[in-house]
Amino acid sequence: MRISEAFKKAPLLIVYICAGDPTPAATPDLVRRLAAAGADIIELGLPHSDPIADGPTIQAAAQRAIAAGMNTDVYFQVAAEANVPIPKIFMGYYNMIYARGLDKFARDCERAGITGMIVPDLPPEEAGPLQEACARGNVDLIFLAAPNTPAERLKMIERETAGFLYLVARTGVTGARSEVLQSTRDLIARVPGNKPKAVGFGISTPEQAAEVIAAGADGAIVGSVCVDLIARGEIERLEQLICDMKAAIKAAARGKGTIAR
Repeated sequence: MRISEAFKKAPLLIVYICAGDPTPAATPDLVRRLAAAGADIIELGLPHSDPIADGPTIQAAAQRAIAAGMNTDVYFQVAAEANVPIPKIFMGYYNMIYARGLDKFARDCERAGITGMIVPDLPPEEAGPLQEACARGNVDLIFLAAPNTPAERLKMIERETAGFLYLVARTGVTGARSEVLQSTRDLIARVPGNKPKAVGFGISTPEQAAEVIAAGADGAIVGSVCVDLIARGEIERLEQLICDMKAAIKAAARGKGTIAR
């Protein structure tokens, strides 16, 4: 499924997990269970030894996954096996894409059913070659904006992004937080265009997910809390969290006068 098709049924719940944690063999079943629990899009992280945008929880998951045998070849095998009727998105760092070859990486994404890429360390000003490869591979290249992104640059990022605009809820690395900042609400309001916008970094509760939807986001992205529950083997609790988050964002959408489907 294309990302644009999924956003026709906004608000969406986007769930990040680290591929290969706890093992590569466990990942496809986890993806299917998350989809069944209510996830609308799955971000599959490719573990990296030096993740610059990830906090301690996802760093630890990456180390476990690498120790369990995860690499780029295995990643695409696992992604292909995770056959779900919702979009799958690659999330990882540019040097892994560059080392494999831009066109080969995009084609591998397409073959594995991955329809989007998030590359946190690649600014849009330097993304031209990968954008071209993604266009040839029918993959959306998704860019990020933060609360301190200037207005003109935000306009440019919104214009260049494909699929949706990833709004970083706060400066810093990933990790669960206890509140949604006013700066996050301001960022949602500042987005100039009409492309879908989803908020991540720090969302860990149904209430926080509902807050960003009520503030005008089209999607809520949850990651570190899911990775933590997987690390503890609490998969049923994870499924319940996803179910509760989905219910919360639907209720928030109804509350602001939109149709939650």
